Formats: sequence, C-alpha cells, structure tokens
Amino acid sequence: MKQEILKLLKENTTGFISGQDISDKLGVSRTAIWKYINQIKEDGYEIESVSKKGYKIISSPDLLTYEEIEPYLNTTFIGRNILHFDSIDSTNSRAKQMSDSIEADGTVLIGEEQTNGRGRLGRSWVSPKYKGVWMSVFLRPDLNPMEAVKLTQIAAAAVVEAAKELKITTLVKWPNDIVVNHKKICGILTEMSAELTRINYVVVGIGINVNIDELDFPEDIKEIATSLKVETKCSVNRQELVGRILNNFERLYLKFIEENDIKISLDICRANSALIGNDIIVIKKEENVTARALDIDEEGRLLVQYKDGRQEFIISGEVSIRGKGSYI
Repeated sequence: MKQEILKLLKENTTGFISGQDISDKLGVSRTAIWKYINQIKEDGYEIESVSKKGYKIISSPDLLTYEEIEPYLNTTFIGRNILHFDSIDSTNSRAKQMSDSIEADGTVLIGEEQTNGRGRLGRSWVSPKYKGVWMSVFLRPDLNPMEAVKLTQIAAAAVVEAAKELKITTLVKWPNDIVVNHKKICGILTEMSAELTRINYVVVGIGINVNIDELDFPEDIKEIATSLKVETKCSVNRQELVGRILNNFERLYLKFIEENDIKISLDICRANSALIGNDIIVIKKEENVTARALDIDEEGRLLVQYKDGRQEFIISGEVSIRGKGSYI
C-alpha cells in the first residue's frame, strides 16, 4: 500500500492530492493513509501536508528503489522486480541464497551498501553507502552452461552503452572490468548454478563506483580505482544510470537468448576495448608473460600474440590481465 500511495503522489505533479482522493482510489481509511505518509517521510521523502488540500511530494531521496528507478526503465522484465536493501553483505551472495524463493526472471537485487562485496577471484570490493551501484541480476536462461560466460560480455556492453548515453566514455578491460582513464570504475561477477546440460540460474553482479570521492578510496587501491564522479568532476544520477544499464542489458540479453546473437554485445566490447592493439601482461598462476591483445573472438575469448609470434585464445577465468606499467 505504501508503494501505491507513493506512486499516486509522484503521478500528481500539478499540486496537492487530498487524503479523500487517495482513500477513494485505494480503498483504505484516511487514518491508514496518514500512517503510510509518515512511513514514506521516514524513508527520506519530503512530503508537504496542508489541511483541506492534502499531500504533495516535494523531493525524493537518492535511493535505488523500484519507485525511483522505474521512471527510467523501458524493460519488459529485467528490473521489474527489485529487491532493495539498505545494507547487504553481497548482492551476489544473497541472490544465490534466495535462489529457491526468487520466482521472477530478471529480478534485481540492489544494496545501498555492501559489507562484504566480492569481485573476481574472491577479491573484496569496496562498496560505500549511497555512493555506488551494487546490484545483481537474477536470470534463469535456457542456455547450455558453457554459454553462460557470454553474459559477462553482455553486461559489460550494457554498462558501456549506458555510460555513453550519459556522455561518459568508458572502456572494457576484458573480461569483466570497465575502466576510465586507466582506472577501474566497474567490476562484473557472473556466477552460475548448473547441471551438466542445464542452467538452474545465473547471477550477474555489477558493481560501479559512481559518486565515491577520491578520499574514500583506501590507500592500497587509489592507483587502480576511480569513480564516475572523480573522472567527470560531477555527481551522476544513480537511478538513471541503473535504469539505462538494465534497459541495455535486456536488449542485448534478449538478442542472445532469442536469436543466439552475441555479435552486437561483442562488437560493443571490441569497439570500446581497453586491450585490443595494446601490449599487456598475461598472468598465469605465478608466471607473467608479455603479449599483444589482438581481438575478441565470437566465443568471447581474447586472442593474444606472444613475442615469439605464437597466438593463443585466452579463456575468461583462467588468467588475469594487466597493462604494462598500469592497471590497464
């Protein structure tokens, strides 16, 4: 009921809406409406109340709830069910824990902060409150498990396209990082539960440093991490960013699922690659080998060429990549 009242307040842009009108439309008492209005205020919304006029919304908080993201969504199912958490250990971990109870395909879990955020290879991820996007998309695709790795490329392409729509240029550091000015602003973590030929579910985690200030970064990652705010010198609307990412993700995801077409996503990753054409360090266990990144093939593998002329396709998850002399 609180969400329905909030929706009415948001839709009423011309002035006040009376408690009686809300009561008539929703079939609840005016006393109940008053209680819900107080709850909405506690959530951070500024509501003006005037006797004999009713209620008017003055401002909304910077929260990543469905109500705040919905105006930017044009999806059919991705993000149409959002589970919002004020604080959460890890959106990926929670999605996996809730896998039996999540019914809606495309459900998105979003935390205002993560207390135990995780990156690739088990690394920790700094996730301060109200300053980033920490979300996971829960999917039940009809795919061969071997194909699930391509969802990381789809997510990367979706982030790049969303940033581009906001006039922000980003690059993809294969396979799962997005960088700006040689520093990481986004990490993608795709995890899966599957049987031999059948996927039970996939969780695509996306963590973005949005409005983190430079002083917020720990000393040990300042040289390799940054935020959209630091790089653009202005705050970014987190709600709009999430909406645009989910819009692009659904478009590219459906192209892959329904038409078995990953080309558009891979073309975006190629055109915005931080690696292709550059010398890189390929890290295999404890061995660091210099190579040149040549291309990303149709399976999402990175093609590299070593100094001796030998070429090799690198599979995501088997190695790490670094730029020569920098993160990338």
